[in-house]
Amino acid sequence: MTKHSRIIEYIKSLQGGDRISVRTVAKNMGVSEGTAYRAIKTAEAEGLVSSIPRIGTVRLYTEEGKDIKKLTFAEVLNMVEGNLLSGREGLHKHLNNFIIGAMTPEVAAKYLESNNLLIVGNREEMFQLALEKDCAILITGGFDCSDEIKNKANIKRLPVMNCSYDTFTVATLINKAINSRMVRKDIVLVEDILVKDPVTLGLGDFVGDWRKLVRDTSHTRFPVVDDDGRLVGVVSAKDVAGQKEGCRIENLMTPNPITVGSKSSVAYAAQIMVWEGIEMLPVLEGRRFIGIVSRQDVIKAMQYRKNQPQVGRTMEEQLLDRLEIEETRYGTKLKGQVDPIMLNNMGTGSWGALVALISQAAGAAVRKAKGYECFINTFTVYYSTPVQLGETIEISVGITELGGNSCNMEASIVRDDLPVMRAMMTASYIKR
Repeated sequence: MTKHSRIIEYIKSLQGGDRISVRTVAKNMGVSEGTAYRAIKTAEAEGLVSSIPRIGTVRLYTEEGKDIKKLTFAEVLNMVEGNLLSGREGLHKHLNNFIIGAMTPEVAAKYLESNNLLIVGNREEMFQLALEKDCAILITGGFDCSDEIKNKANIKRLPVMNCSYDTFTVATLINKAINSRMVRKDIVLVEDILVKDPVTLGLGDFVGDWRKLVRDTSHTRFPVVDDDGRLVGVVSAKDVAGQKEGCRIENLMTPNPITVGSKSSVAYAAQIMVWEGIEMLPVLEGRRFIGIVSRQDVIKAMQYRKNQPQVGRTMEEQLLDRLEIEETRYGTKLKGQVDPIMLNNMGTGSWGALVALISQAAGAAVRKAKGYECFINTFTVYYSTPVQLGETIEISVGITELGGNSCNMEASIVRDDLPVMRAMMTASYIKR
């Protein structure tokens, strides 16, 4: 195990709320401060720790097997550019819900529950109530609180924070962050479906060994690893075709194979498989070989995601909410008014939003024609004019050439029978 990996494992072993410093990690692990700093930054990117201005780096509390990584109070503090007034030891706790304190204490008491966050202005009686209900407090408008509240928060290990933003702005920031987490929850990652400890071949193995594995597993593509377990290549039926049993895999394998990272999305892995025409991808974590994903696993995962109730809303889903969808003889048609979400900073229709709508219509057309999901391989826009807020647009996509593995399409957006955008596309299918 590398020094970097040992530090990450050490950080994972710490309790939620423990403070971490470069100097302490370097001393405890017997490494340089530079190595410790890089590992802590990796841990922060993986959501293991959070760096808070004027406070330091804190180990976050994580729960294995959770579908959603909830916001911690430390993340909320960073998000609103706030100050911690008290309750440092509770920063690592997760935020269950947030409550706006624009109500009487009697009414608020019905909604406040453990580990909620009360967002409120300068109201001392609400601070008291929140701590009695085991809730954290975020004071808006830059106001402070009494020493009594601070002392009580320290005893209960509940953060009391303040910021200069108003209550509406704070609630909007937190709501957007929660929605972002929900969208990420819906995105299945390669690490969620990879096959750990897969069947592999070594550099000293022979074609006969490959053929035995084919009979045992019904697969034809296998990773090749060296004596240290590092990925050095892959070998497939194409590589060994016509070769004798005694030929060494080392001389036949494809070196420097296409790989995918453990944090990559399953959709990205599927696109690589379709584009390259391969059925298995080795998975790396950094440079370490940790498993494989197959095309069958990818398709199952994408179907699972498709059948889940969607809580977070992606940009494409929000765009489609504004339009009516109609299936035509040759493809798919979308119709509706230009909404504010479709505008750019100049107040006209965003080129990116219009392209996204065409892509969604193209996917619907392929599903109707072939029953498959698809990836857009090429997208060529050869005409584009501005469109205004409130104007009615119609997006049409038709398939011009339908092949066994891919298709060609034409798309148009019109406004009052006048062209707004025209484009041509090619797409590849993701077959079950």
